[in-house]
Amino acid sequence: QVQLVESGGGLVQPGGSLRLSCAASGSIFSINTMGWYRQAPGKQRELVAAITSGGSTNYADSVKGRFTISRANVKNTVYLQMNSLKPEDTAVYYCQTTLRTYSSSGLRDYWGQGTQVTVSS
Repeated sequence: QVQLVESGGGLVQPGGSLRLSCAASGSIFSINTMGWYRQAPGKQRELVAAITSGGSTNYADSVKGRFTISRANVKNTVYLQMNSLKPEDTAVYYCQTTLRTYSSSGLRDYWGQGTQVTVSS
């Protein structure tokens, strides 16, 4: 009933930039928080950045000053602008959202399928 479609991953050299997008669609009544997580091989999934419906943001210390999260509420879309990328940013990036659907009584979490970001020379 709810789909999250991510785009924008790929291969980039150290110091380069990428912009990830994630669009939520389906029977959505309201969206609370939207965010990005990442998981590198052999590591646990970790929060990269999140943004509330009011625009408050939260970032992992490792990406502060380099990554910027934003959202377009009318499009149910969240973006992650990633600058000054480092090899340690290499991971699968997952979009996550907490929302209400027309058929549910409470908030639920939904995840995208993931998009690979590789930072390498």
